[in-house]
Amino acid sequence: MRILIFGAGAIGGYLGGILTLAGADVTLVARGAQYEALAKKGLTLEGSKSGRPEPIRVRVCRPGEEKPAYDLVFIGLKSQQIPDSVAHISRLLAPGGMLLFPQNGIPWWYFEKLDSPLRGTRLPSLDPQGMLAKTFPLDAVVGAVTYKPAELVEPGRIRLADQATDRLVIGEIDNTLTPRLQAIKSVIEPAGWPVVITEDIRTFKWRKLLSNAVFNPLGAITQSSALQLVKLPGTRRLALAMIEEVSAVAASVGVVPDMTPEAMVAATEKRVEIASSTLQDVRAGRPMELDAIDNAVIDIARLTGVSTPNLELVAACANALNRRIVEDQWALRPSVVQRSA
Repeated sequence: MRILIFGAGAIGGYLGGILTLAGADVTLVARGAQYEALAKKGLTLEGSKSGRPEPIRVRVCRPGEEKPAYDLVFIGLKSQQIPDSVAHISRLLAPGGMLLFPQNGIPWWYFEKLDSPLRGTRLPSLDPQGMLAKTFPLDAVVGAVTYKPAELVEPGRIRLADQATDRLVIGEIDNTLTPRLQAIKSVIEPAGWPVVITEDIRTFKWRKLLSNAVFNPLGAITQSSALQLVKLPGTRRLALAMIEEVSAVAASVGVVPDMTPEAMVAATEKRVEIASSTLQDVRAGRPMELDAIDNAVIDIARLTGVSTPNLELVAACANALNRRIVEDQWALRPSVVQRSA
């Protein structure tokens, strides 16, 4: 199986690194400083369990330098980055190949191949003109959810947090079980990342979204991790209210979360201390992944008549911050304040 990691950030880089070590035929696609670091120094994975002591010499290229065709393309881009590369990515795929979409939040394909009155609905936040649905072959799409805390500390260096819940969940968007899911599992799992195959990938999307839709925007505007937020009574109450709203939106499209808001917050208290991907974006001056994580949830709420006042207020603040990052080229990097004795 020829594998392409299109977007070698924290998660894409981690997957590309472990597949390289496992002897897979894998190529990473990166830009700018990340490409230069990977090409010259290799990839460094830091972590007590999944880290590696020496840099990994990965095969890396820039966009446009790939050598297609690829049997599996793991799209490691953030959801808002995909439209700019949709035509290019689609040309890299081998006949009968697979496109693996592990992005956080509501995916652009959510209402495709779905037994629902909303089948084929396009959400304004994700694919309003239907460009993604028209360009990507739907039969090639495989949904995915990633569980692996990872941070791109600097170009070529990824810090990993190891948790018992680490896994990659994959599933067909028509909820069938197919041999190609097992083929993906047979390549990735031996490299060290457990793979779970599901007949209901959308439920897994919502399970992770219960946390991401709340703690990612709230953490971005307060510069806090999820663990820090649940330790404060005020933000803990707000998080509980937001989780209740996201749960109601999920239920409105037929997905009943298997965790209560209280259980979700209790689970958050056991998480490792690491900045969310959205907070990492704010500190690096990168646009945030708000359309898929929050704005699309609000789109669905308006379609189905669910009230989401707390989610909308927090999302509005996060979207305003995102505008400053995009238009004014801000980056909010933490700095130590020197106080006099």
